[in-house]
Amino acid sequence: MAWFLLDSGPGDPAFNMALDEALLSSMPRLQAPVLRFYSWTQAAASFGYFQKYGEVEQMTHLRPLVRRPTGGGLVPHDADWTYSLAVAVGHTWYQLRATESYRRIHEWVAAAFRSAGIDAQLAPGARVAGAGQCFVGYEQSDVLWNGLKIAGAAQRRTRDGLLIQGSIQPGPIKLTREEWQANLLSAAPRFLDGPEQKFEPDRPLLDKVEQLMHEKYRHAHFHRRR
Repeated sequence: MAWFLLDSGPGDPAFNMALDEALLSSMPRLQAPVLRFYSWTQAAASFGYFQKYGEVEQMTHLRPLVRRPTGGGLVPHDADWTYSLAVAVGHTWYQLRATESYRRIHEWVAAAFRSAGIDAQLAPGARVAGAGQCFVGYEQSDVLWNGLKIAGAAQRRTRDGLLIQGSIQPGPIKLTREEWQANLLSAAPRFLDGPEQKFEPDRPLLDKVEQLMHEKYRHAHFHRRR
């Protein structure tokens, strides 16, 4: 089975989260995995679906704050590279336990860095240094470089499929976003079966994005609901 690549470019926070959630809800129809690269039209921070807004707003000066459809902690989006992966229920990724799918996505991310000569490794254990903040300290299987966390992710598994949202925080690493994305695609055959195909969002998907933005992601009450 082929898998789809979607490079959607820069989007505002509401659009970025709505498109990822729409891809997840569209998995029963699309079936094939969708790997998406994207960026942000403005500095922002996203936070996990189950986090409390009142606590999150004390953790960062970045605004706006947008609630993700996945779990995890606070992630700054002022200089990061973001991606997502959506797979359908019948895909082998969906059959993995959460710890295994988390490790697998970061094995792929680390492979992309290592192919550029950057010694990225998976964390063998956790180092908690800041409650609720994804890039303060690290969790097991996060991607480290010289002991610094450079990649983390969050997941959501539903009856429609599995959504993984990931952030790369390159910091001082001498590598461009374009180089890293090319390396990730080069390593794809080790992690996704079948050929790559360019994905063009169709009308049902775009309508779902508009619905999610209108009903959820453009409204402060959704982000402040907890």
